[in-house]
Amino acid sequence: MSKIMITCAVTGSIHTPSMSPYLPVTGEEIAGQAIDAARAGASILHLHARDPETGRPSADPAHFMGFLPRIARETDAVVNISTGGSAVMSLEDRLAAPKQAAPEMCSLNMGTMNFALYPMAAKITDWIHDWEKPFLDDSDDLIFKNTPRDIAHVLTEMGQKRGARFEFECYDMGHLTMLAHFADRGLVEPPFFIQFVFGVLGGMAPDPESLTHMKRLADKLFGDGYEFSVLAAGRQQMPFAAMSAGMGGHVRVGLEDSLMIARGALATSNAQQVEKVRGIVEGLGRTVATPDEARAMLGLKGRDGTAF
Repeated sequence: MSKIMITCAVTGSIHTPSMSPYLPVTGEEIAGQAIDAARAGASILHLHARDPETGRPSADPAHFMGFLPRIARETDAVVNISTGGSAVMSLEDRLAAPKQAAPEMCSLNMGTMNFALYPMAAKITDWIHDWEKPFLDDSDDLIFKNTPRDIAHVLTEMGQKRGARFEFECYDMGHLTMLAHFADRGLVEPPFFIQFVFGVLGGMAPDPESLTHMKRLADKLFGDGYEFSVLAAGRQQMPFAAMSAGMGGHVRVGLEDSLMIARGALATSNAQQVEKVRGIVEGLGRTVATPDEARAMLGLKGRDGTAF
Protein backbone atom coordinates (compact mmCIF):
# COMPACT_ATOMS: atom_id res chain seq x y z
CA MET A 1 0.00 0.00 0.00
CA SER A 2 0.99 3.65 -0.40
CA LYS A 3 2.47 5.61 2.47
CA ILE A 4 0.05 6.85 5.09
CA MET A 5 -0.29 10.44 6.27
CA ILE A 6 -1.05 11.08 9.93
CA THR A 7 -2.79 14.38 10.67
CA CYS A 8 -2.84 15.65 14.24
CA ALA A 9 -5.62 18.09 15.19
CA VAL A 10 -4.02 19.72 18.20
CA THR A 11 -6.73 21.67 20.08
CA GLY A 12 -9.81 22.48 17.97
CA SER A 13 -12.80 24.51 19.10
CA ILE A 14 -15.12 21.84 20.51
CA HIS A 15 -13.62 20.67 23.78
CA THR A 16 -13.36 23.08 26.69
CA PRO A 17 -10.63 23.39 29.35
CA SER A 18 -12.80 21.82 32.05
CA MET A 19 -12.88 18.55 30.10
CA SER A 20 -9.16 17.84 30.31
CA PRO A 21 -6.13 19.46 31.96
CA TYR A 22 -4.10 18.29 28.93
CA LEU A 23 -5.99 20.31 26.33
CA PRO A 24 -3.48 22.91 25.03
CA VAL A 25 -4.67 26.49 25.39
CA THR A 26 -1.77 28.94 25.36
CA GLY A 27 0.46 29.55 22.39
CA GLU A 28 3.32 27.84 24.21
CA GLU A 29 1.19 24.78 24.97
CA ILE A 30 -0.18 24.51 21.42
CA ALA A 31 3.28 24.89 19.89
CA GLY A 32 4.86 22.40 22.29
CA GLN A 33 2.21 19.74 21.74
CA ALA A 34 2.23 20.28 17.96
CA ILE A 35 6.02 19.91 17.81
CA ASP A 36 5.93 16.75 19.91
CA ALA A 37 3.16 15.34 17.68
CA ALA A 38 5.26 16.03 14.58
CA ARG A 39 8.26 14.30 16.15
CA ALA A 40 6.01 11.32 16.94
CA GLY A 41 5.07 10.98 13.27
CA ALA A 42 2.38 13.50 12.35
CA SER A 43 3.12 14.83 8.86
CA ILE A 44 0.24 17.36 8.98
CA LEU A 45 -0.73 19.61 11.91
CA HIS A 46 -4.34 20.84 11.87
CA LEU A 47 -4.39 24.03 13.94
CA HIS A 48 -6.92 26.24 15.74
CA ALA A 49 -6.18 28.99 18.26
CA ARG A 50 -7.50 29.79 21.71
CA ASP A 51 -7.51 32.81 23.95
CA PRO A 52 -4.62 32.02 26.31
CA GLU A 53 -6.40 33.62 29.27
CA THR A 54 -9.75 31.87 29.00
CA GLY A 55 -9.19 28.88 26.72
CA ARG A 56 -12.04 30.05 24.52
CA PRO A 57 -11.72 29.33 20.75
CA SER A 58 -10.20 32.38 19.07
CA ALA A 59 -9.99 33.77 15.55
CA ASP A 60 -7.46 36.46 16.51
CA PRO A 61 -4.41 36.31 14.20
CA ALA A 62 -2.24 37.37 17.15
CA HIS A 63 -3.20 34.19 18.98
CA PHE A 64 -2.23 32.10 15.94
CA MET A 65 1.09 33.91 15.76
CA GLY A 66 1.66 32.84 19.35
CA PHE A 67 2.47 29.35 18.03
CA LEU A 68 2.90 29.34 14.22
CA PRO A 69 6.47 30.74 14.07
CA ARG A 70 7.80 28.28 16.64
CA ILE A 71 6.14 25.33 14.90
CA ALA A 72 7.69 26.44 11.60
CA ARG A 73 11.12 26.80 13.21
CA GLU A 74 11.16 23.47 15.01
CA THR A 75 9.36 21.11 12.60
CA ASP A 76 9.02 20.54 8.88
CA ALA A 77 5.39 19.41 9.31
CA VAL A 78 2.69 20.66 6.98
CA VAL A 79 0.81 23.47 8.74
CA ASN A 80 -2.93 23.23 8.08
CA ILE A 81 -4.89 26.19 9.49
CA SER A 82 -8.62 25.83 10.10
CA THR A 83 -11.05 28.00 8.17
CA GLY A 84 -13.83 26.45 10.25
CA GLY A 85 -12.73 28.13 13.47
CA SER A 86 -15.84 27.79 15.57
CA ALA A 87 -19.49 27.71 14.57
CA VAL A 88 -20.08 30.87 16.63
CA MET A 89 -17.62 32.89 14.50
CA SER A 90 -18.40 34.81 11.31
CA LEU A 91 -16.78 33.73 8.06
CA GLU A 92 -14.56 36.80 7.95
CA ASP A 93 -13.43 36.17 11.51
CA ARG A 94 -12.63 32.56 10.61
CA LEU A 95 -10.55 33.69 7.63
CA ALA A 96 -8.60 36.46 9.38
CA ALA A 97 -5.66 34.32 10.49
CA PRO A 98 -5.46 32.07 7.39
CA LYS A 99 -5.46 35.11 5.11
CA GLN A 100 -2.62 36.69 7.08
CA ALA A 101 -0.56 33.50 7.45
CA ALA A 102 -1.08 32.15 3.88
CA PRO A 103 -0.36 28.51 4.87
CA GLU A 104 0.19 25.71 2.39
CA MET A 105 -2.98 23.96 3.59
CA CYS A 106 -6.34 24.93 5.10
CA SER A 107 -9.32 22.94 6.25
CA LEU A 108 -12.70 23.61 4.64
CA ASN A 109 -16.07 22.31 5.83
CA MET A 110 -18.12 21.40 2.76
CA GLY A 111 -21.56 22.43 3.92
CA THR A 112 -23.90 24.06 6.42
CA MET A 113 -24.97 21.74 9.24
CA ASN A 114 -26.19 21.39 12.79
CA PHE A 115 -23.21 21.23 15.14
CA ALA A 116 -24.58 19.98 18.45
CA LEU A 117 -22.16 19.81 21.38
CA TYR A 118 -24.65 20.11 24.25
CA PRO A 119 -24.55 16.42 25.38
CA MET A 120 -20.96 17.05 26.53
CA ALA A 121 -22.13 19.49 29.20
CA ALA A 122 -23.81 16.74 31.22
CA LYS A 123 -20.45 15.05 31.80
CA ILE A 124 -18.85 18.04 33.55
CA THR A 125 -19.54 19.05 37.14
CA ASP A 126 -16.73 21.52 37.86
CA TRP A 127 -16.30 24.35 35.37
CA ILE A 128 -13.10 26.38 35.14
CA HIS A 129 -14.51 29.26 33.07
CA ASP A 130 -17.96 30.87 33.00
CA TRP A 131 -18.23 30.69 29.20
CA GLU A 132 -17.90 26.91 28.88
CA LYS A 133 -21.30 25.60 29.97
CA PRO A 134 -23.37 28.17 28.02
CA PHE A 135 -21.15 27.56 24.96
CA LEU A 136 -22.05 23.87 25.04
CA ASP A 137 -25.68 24.20 26.17
CA ASP A 138 -26.54 26.76 23.49
CA SER A 139 -25.36 24.46 20.71
CA ASP A 140 -28.83 22.88 20.67
CA ASP A 141 -29.70 25.90 18.49
CA LEU A 142 -26.38 26.20 16.66
CA ILE A 143 -25.80 26.00 12.92
CA PHE A 144 -22.36 25.88 11.35
CA LYS A 145 -22.82 28.04 8.27
CA ASN A 146 -20.85 27.28 5.13
CA THR A 147 -23.09 28.02 2.16
CA PRO A 148 -21.96 27.57 -1.46
CA ARG A 149 -21.18 31.30 -1.51
CA ASP A 150 -19.06 30.92 1.63
CA ILE A 151 -17.20 27.93 0.20
CA ALA A 152 -16.52 29.75 -3.07
CA HIS A 153 -15.18 32.70 -1.08
CA VAL A 154 -12.77 30.48 0.88
CA LEU A 155 -11.61 28.68 -2.26
CA THR A 156 -10.94 32.02 -3.94
CA GLU A 157 -9.26 33.77 -1.02
CA MET A 158 -7.15 30.90 0.24
CA GLY A 159 -6.75 28.74 -2.85
CA GLN A 160 -6.64 30.92 -5.93
CA LYS A 161 -5.14 34.02 -4.28
CA ARG A 162 -2.78 32.42 -1.75
CA GLY A 163 -1.99 29.00 -3.19
CA ALA A 164 -3.30 26.87 -0.32
CA ARG A 165 -4.71 23.43 -0.89
CA PHE A 166 -7.42 22.00 1.30
CA GLU A 167 -8.43 19.35 3.76
CA PHE A 168 -12.04 19.02 2.58
CA GLU A 169 -14.01 18.07 5.68
CA CYS A 170 -17.03 16.00 4.67
CA TYR A 171 -19.53 15.25 7.41
CA ASP A 172 -22.12 13.70 5.10
CA MET A 173 -22.41 12.34 1.57
CA GLY A 174 -23.88 15.60 0.26
CA HIS A 175 -20.59 17.27 1.12
CA LEU A 176 -18.87 15.04 -1.45
CA THR A 177 -21.42 16.15 -4.02
CA MET A 178 -20.66 19.76 -3.13
CA LEU A 179 -16.95 19.17 -3.67
CA ALA A 180 -17.70 17.66 -7.07
CA HIS A 181 -19.78 20.76 -7.86
CA PHE A 182 -16.84 23.08 -7.16
CA ALA A 183 -14.54 20.85 -9.18
CA ASP A 184 -16.97 21.18 -12.09
CA ARG A 185 -16.85 24.96 -11.65
CA GLY A 186 -13.06 24.87 -11.87
CA LEU A 187 -12.46 26.32 -8.41
CA VAL A 188 -10.59 23.22 -7.22
CA GLU A 189 -8.43 20.67 -8.96
CA PRO A 190 -7.19 17.21 -8.01
CA PRO A 191 -5.59 15.69 -6.10
CA PHE A 192 -8.27 16.30 -3.48
CA PHE A 193 -7.58 15.53 0.18
CA ILE A 194 -10.93 14.48 1.66
CA GLN A 195 -11.44 14.04 5.38
CA PHE A 196 -14.43 11.81 6.17
CA VAL A 197 -15.74 13.08 9.53
CA PHE A 198 -17.77 10.88 11.87
CA GLY A 199 -19.19 11.34 15.33
CA VAL A 200 -20.33 14.98 15.39
CA LEU A 201 -24.02 15.24 16.31
CA GLY A 202 -25.46 16.75 13.14
CA GLY A 203 -23.19 14.78 10.81
CA MET A 204 -22.54 11.11 10.19
CA ALA A 205 -22.55 8.69 13.10
CA PRO A 206 -19.49 6.44 13.40
CA ASP A 207 -20.95 3.52 11.49
CA PRO A 208 -18.58 1.33 9.44
CA GLU A 209 -21.18 1.06 6.67
CA SER A 210 -21.17 4.85 6.35
CA LEU A 211 -17.39 4.79 5.88
CA THR A 212 -17.54 2.19 3.12
CA HIS A 213 -20.40 4.10 1.46
CA MET A 214 -18.43 7.36 1.54
CA LYS A 215 -15.45 5.61 -0.02
CA ARG A 216 -17.60 4.14 -2.80
CA LEU A 217 -19.19 7.51 -3.54
CA ALA A 218 -15.83 9.30 -3.56
CA ASP A 219 -14.48 6.67 -5.96
CA LYS A 220 -17.44 7.27 -8.26
CA LEU A 221 -17.08 11.06 -8.15
CA PHE A 222 -13.30 11.48 -8.17
CA GLY A 223 -11.77 8.24 -9.46
CA ASP A 224 -8.09 8.12 -8.62
CA GLY A 225 -7.90 11.91 -8.21
CA TYR A 226 -8.16 12.00 -4.44
CA GLU A 227 -6.72 10.84 -1.15
CA PHE A 228 -9.03 10.17 1.79
CA SER A 229 -8.50 10.32 5.52
CA VAL A 230 -10.80 9.44 8.39
CA LEU A 231 -11.48 11.04 11.74
CA ALA A 232 -13.98 9.78 14.27
CA ALA A 233 -14.77 12.00 17.22
CA GLY A 234 -14.71 10.37 20.62
CA ARG A 235 -14.38 6.69 21.42
CA GLN A 236 -14.31 5.50 17.81
CA GLN A 237 -11.14 7.48 17.02
CA MET A 238 -8.73 4.55 16.92
CA PRO A 239 -11.09 1.87 15.52
CA PHE A 240 -11.96 4.11 12.56
CA ALA A 241 -8.29 4.98 12.07
CA ALA A 242 -7.57 1.28 11.80
CA MET A 243 -10.37 0.82 9.27
CA SER A 244 -9.12 3.70 7.17
CA ALA A 245 -5.55 2.38 7.21
CA GLY A 246 -6.78 -1.06 6.17
CA MET A 247 -8.73 0.48 3.27
CA GLY A 248 -5.69 2.36 1.98
CA GLY A 249 -6.69 5.69 3.49
CA HIS A 250 -5.01 8.09 5.86
CA VAL A 251 -5.75 8.93 9.51
CA ARG A 252 -6.38 11.90 11.77
CA VAL A 253 -6.07 11.95 15.55
CA GLY A 254 -5.59 14.66 18.15
CA LEU A 255 -7.21 16.27 21.18
CA GLU A 256 -9.58 18.22 18.91
CA ASP A 257 -11.25 14.92 18.00
CA SER A 258 -10.93 12.89 21.20
CA LEU A 259 -9.59 13.61 24.67
CA MET A 260 -9.02 9.94 25.44
CA ILE A 261 -6.22 7.44 24.85
CA ALA A 262 -8.21 4.42 26.07
CA ARG A 263 -11.55 3.75 27.70
CA GLY A 264 -11.71 5.85 30.87
CA ALA A 265 -8.20 7.29 30.40
CA LEU A 266 -7.45 10.83 29.27
CA ALA A 267 -4.70 11.28 26.71
CA THR A 268 -1.88 13.25 28.30
CA SER A 269 -0.80 14.77 24.99
CA ASN A 270 -1.43 14.83 21.27
CA ALA A 271 1.84 12.97 20.75
CA GLN A 272 0.49 10.07 22.80
CA GLN A 273 -2.36 9.63 20.33
CA VAL A 274 0.00 9.95 17.35
CA GLU A 275 2.26 7.29 18.83
CA LYS A 276 -0.70 4.97 19.36
CA VAL A 277 -2.11 5.37 15.87
CA ARG A 278 1.35 5.02 14.36
CA GLY A 279 1.68 1.65 16.07
CA ILE A 280 -1.71 0.61 14.68
CA VAL A 281 -1.02 1.59 11.08
CA GLU A 282 2.50 0.20 11.07
CA GLY A 283 1.10 -3.04 12.46
CA LEU A 284 -1.15 -3.16 9.39
CA GLY A 285 1.87 -2.88 7.12
CA ARG A 286 1.63 0.83 6.31
CA THR A 287 4.66 3.16 6.28
CA VAL A 288 4.17 6.64 7.72
CA ALA A 289 4.75 9.48 5.23
CA THR A 290 7.21 12.24 5.99
CA PRO A 291 6.01 15.84 5.66
CA ASP A 292 7.74 16.21 2.29
CA GLU A 293 6.17 12.98 1.08
CA ALA A 294 2.78 14.35 2.16
CA ARG A 295 3.48 17.56 0.24
CA ALA A 296 4.23 15.57 -2.90
CA MET A 297 1.12 13.40 -2.49
CA LEU A 298 -1.15 16.44 -2.09
CA GLY A 299 0.54 18.84 -4.50
CA LEU A 300 1.27 21.46 -1.85
CA LYS A 301 3.18 24.67 -2.51
CA GLY A 302 5.55 24.09 0.40
CA ARG A 303 6.76 26.57 2.97
CA ASP A 304 7.62 29.29 0.42
CA GLY A 305 5.10 32.10 0.50
CA THR A 306 3.86 31.44 4.02
CA ALA A 307 3.92 34.44 6.35
CA PHE A 308 5.11 32.91 9.62
